[in-house]
Amino acid sequence: MIVGVAGPYAAGKGEVVRHLETRGYEAHSLSDVIRRALEARGLGETRERMLQTGRALRREHGPAVLAERLSASFEPGGRYVVDSIRHPAEVETLRARAQRFALLWVDAPIALRFERLRARGRPGDPRDPDELAAFEARERGTTEPGADDSAGQQLAAVAALADHRVDNEGDLSVLRQRVDALLDALDV
Repeated sequence: MIVGVAGPYAAGKGEVVRHLETRGYEAHSLSDVIRRALEARGLGETRERMLQTGRALRREHGPAVLAERLSASFEPGGRYVVDSIRHPAEVETLRARAQRFALLWVDAPIALRFERLRARGRPGDPRDPDELAAFEARERGTTEPGADDSAGQQLAAVAALADHRVDNEGDLSVLRQRVDALLDALDV
């Protein structure tokens, strides 16, 4: 079983992944493929470099390259959770690699997500709600430079492919309960 996790910035995707680990899933991130590419090039990680490198890898090797590289070592019948899914070709590749696949779209209101960003204080996080909204428009694929570029992030298209939606407007215990209920309904 592969559970894919996607959603906008600071929606709680990492919390969902950590919770799935407690249920026996092995966690992976498509962003790790990009991090390895940056490391091989001797470059440090910044949000902008991650975006540019992901786009370059997709242009060079096809839009599913991150999912292809990451899932190449997955064992049939294994239990995996994969986050940082930002392109529909990644969803389709993971879906094809698994006997069972479910894509979870994790979301929360933008004002709450901005407060979470401020609380975690990571370098490179948007500094105000307008910057967050602009960043998200870019990730959705609506204002990406060269918006017709199939190698860019396309979160809106990923959201449309979601099998299940998880609202994360409460605390962590509520999020975990919702994920548990969903997994129980999926019988996994």
